[in-house]
Amino acid sequence: MTTVYWTGLDAPVGHLLLTADADGALTSLSVPGQKGGQSVQDGWRHDAGPFRAAADQLAAYFAGELKEFRVPSSPRGTEFRQRVWAALDEVPYGATVTYGEIAARIGASRAAVRAVGGAIGANPLLIVRPCHRVIGADGSMTGYAGGVERKVWLLTLEGGLTGSARSGGLQHLPGRPGSPPR
Repeated sequence: MTTVYWTGLDAPVGHLLLTADADGALTSLSVPGQKGGQSVQDGWRHDAGPFRAAADQLAAYFAGELKEFRVPSSPRGTEFRQRVWAALDEVPYGATVTYGEIAARIGASRAAVRAVGGAIGANPLLIVRPCHRVIGADGSMTGYAGGVERKVWLLTLEGGLTGSARSGGLQHLPGRPGSPPR
């Protein structure tokens, strides 16, 4: 049986659940109510030790002081998903791209945009792997496994939204008062 470590962290976007493998590499980061998110399972070991670097980097990110995460990770996914996720890692802080642009970056056809969207939706490392930076071709705040309100919040934190887009969807997150720093 594979050892899974877990810890929880309070964050401005809700309580985060982090998991890691036996080597301490981050395998998932989930938010409350996340579509396809993790929940603590029997046999998992609660231990904050493997998550110190991730916790420090997340705190710096939420404070507006970190633009790129550098934590060991080992998310599980197909070769196609791994290619899509690697393309997500290349999207700079504060920038947005479309699903079509991600498809082009991995050499996938226009017909593969839906599959690219599925791979992005299956990203197990919310926030750390910036799937929130992917928007619709028309600039719309399309789906986000952690909820569109969180997507808008994260993009606002990063300065990646214009005033009109920011006011269109930013609401208080459940259980979390306030707006992101500007």
